[in-house]
Amino acid sequence: MHAALGVWILSAVVCVGRGHHHVDHTDDSLSQVTSGNKEFAFQLYRKLAAQADNQDKNIFYSPSSVSVALAALSVGARGDTHQQLFSGLGYNTPQITQNDVNQVFSKLLKRRDNSSDISEGTALFLDNTFEPKPEFVKDLKESFYTQVSNVNFKQTSESTNTINKYVSDKTNGMIEKFVDSLDPNTIMYLVSHIYFKGKWDIPFETKLTKEDMFTVNENTKVPVQMMNKEDSFDVYHDLEINTTALRLPFNSSYSMLLLLPENMAELEKAICPQHLAKWANWMKVREYDIFLPKFSIKTDNSLEEVLIQMGMTHMFDGRADLSGISEGKKLVVSSVVHQAALDIDESGVTAAASTGIGFTLMSFRNIPVLKFNRPFMLLITENGTDDILFMGRIINPNN
Repeated sequence: MHAALGVWILSAVVCVGRGHHHVDHTDDSLSQVTSGNKEFAFQLYRKLAAQADNQDKNIFYSPSSVSVALAALSVGARGDTHQQLFSGLGYNTPQITQNDVNQVFSKLLKRRDNSSDISEGTALFLDNTFEPKPEFVKDLKESFYTQVSNVNFKQTSESTNTINKYVSDKTNGMIEKFVDSLDPNTIMYLVSHIYFKGKWDIPFETKLTKEDMFTVNENTKVPVQMMNKEDSFDVYHDLEINTTALRLPFNSSYSMLLLLPENMAELEKAICPQHLAKWANWMKVREYDIFLPKFSIKTDNSLEEVLIQMGMTHMFDGRADLSGISEGKKLVVSSVVHQAALDIDESGVTAAASTGIGFTLMSFRNIPVLKFNRPFMLLITENGTDDILFMGRIINPNN
């Protein structure tokens, strides 16, 4: 009988911000790994969108959190299992070694740890009867800043409460019940968590939020609280895929990229990392009257099926080679679960300002309107690198 190994991935986001962190792209391995992470983000999105259960549903997840968890798992993988993990994660060049991956994630996590609005890391829950290889634990602690705890998985209620409390603390209560129940045969849980809370660079005024209608599809409209703001924004209309891209900055190192397509299926089929670079280069500052729904959503996905479709098959069955974790026990991954939460509202930051009142003749200007009142995509990215921390689509803000 194989010992059960659970890889649990979670993420929570409120808002994030804008800043000026830059990756040193002279480092080839850093560039190659982060490029792989972007490719993985879009590949995973397409697999999630193609699932029958998700055809007409909201999608929201953290590519960063999933990459961190699977990269941490790869530390203990060997042979074909390791090769499949690397290939699935987008590390398709033989020049990328496990040591390169460890160093890159160490840099990424350390950089984000220095930000006041980000909390990201990993945790390892080990059964009292299980001792992994010391070098596996050492690598996770040094490269992924992993917190290690011992639990008794035979006592399912107690171990469930321990993990749920850890998750709730790390996400400031946004994800309170991460684990419903645990298999008493579990010997290890690897958890990746990410939490963001930031403020819009220019907040929406609460008094301008009004009820409006959101068109889910040709047969369904739902009422939403629609926020409104008139200002200058980075905007680009991509004629190639009939999509308008709007960048809403936050007040630290991050931005939200909102994509309003004429046809969601066309956008989902085409979008790739090169679009992010293209839009960043071609966006122009233009004055717009924008409308964005205020909403909260939570998503819960089992990722075993999509990861198998992406070629990561061996770790889930008898062919699993996780001997870098333990040679004494034959390990297999029993589950990969991802939860995410997103809140979008008007909130801003405390700031100093001076006000001058000028008087001029009233002019009637035609300010274009950009209204997110039909299905749209969103990405939360790091400025300067376009690293994708969160990604999804909103089909119905009320679900």
